[in-house]
Amino acid sequence: MRERWQQLVQFLQEVRTELKKVHWPTRKEVVGSTVVVIVSVVIVSFFLGGIDVILQRLLTLVIR
Repeated sequence: MRERWQQLVQFLQEVRTELKKVHWPTRKEVVGSTVVVIVSVVIVSFFLGGIDVILQRLLTLVIR
């Protein structure tokens, strides 16, 4: 049991050491990235929606 406890403590110390190495983004970077993602999603959704409408109309013409 003691060995498992020591392993856990060592693991948590290593996690702490690694987290100190992480580059944490600033609030400005996070907001900027979020805006880019939202704009990209809107653009892609309009594009796919347009493709869907075009294919739907073509399929309607083929079926008639």
